[in-house]
This record gives sequence, structure tokens and C-alpha cells, in this order.
Amino acid sequence: MALVLALLPDLLFGSRVKGMLQGAGHEVELIGEPASVAVRLQGQPHAAVLVVDLTDDELDGAALVRSLSDAGMLGGLRTLGFFSHVDTETRERAEQAGFDMVVPRSRMAREGGDLVTRLAEQPPPAVR
Repeated sequence: MALVLALLPDLLFGSRVKGMLQGAGHEVELIGEPASVAVRLQGQPHAAVLVVDLTDDELDGAALVRSLSDAGMLGGLRTLGFFSHVDTETRERAEQAGFDMVVPRSRMAREGGDLVTRLAEQPPPAVR
């Protein structure tokens, strides 16, 4: 179905998400650090969805997506972030940064494949 780039520093949960997305028919590439995302986007412009773990204290996913957008690197790429359900500040920052969808980690664990499929099937966003 779609190529998914997944910035998931937590290896255990990352493996779980990768398996779920592959089970939904997606090709998944796990990325462990933010600096690798821009490099990877330059090398693979056909990715459909970028999934970002917003629960990692050492990763500022909102700043990353904002900087990619400001640099014109998102193009038609859809973005999905997941956060700890009690961390509403992170959710708000991600929404303000321009994520297409921001969901609690528990929802990502239950519905990740369907969420990515829905995002991948949407028409490309306006230039951002």
C-alpha cells in the first residue's frame, strides 16, 4: 500500500508498530533518530506517511515536523504523531506544528494500521 517512515526510538514499541503496519500491507522503514529523517526524505521522496513518537523525552517531534515543513521537505507526505494521553501540552504542540493526525499512544497501539491507511489514502495536502 504505502511506504511509511517511522521515527520510533523505542525499539520495543517500534517493532510492535512496524509489525502492525506491515500487517496492514504497508512497507515500513524504522528511523531511530531525528537527524536521519531529513536525510531519508531526500533519498525517498515517495514516502506517504511519517509516523513520529511524541512520547520520547529526548525527541521533539513537533519541532522536527515544523522544521521539515519550513524547509519544504514534507511535500505530499502525511504526518501522524502519537503522545501519552496525559500529556496534552505535547498534543497541542504537535497540532500547532502541523501534524495531520495526533493520537494517544494507546490508540496507535490499537488502530495504527487503519490510521496510516486512512492518511495514505487522502489526497496530498496543499503545499506546506
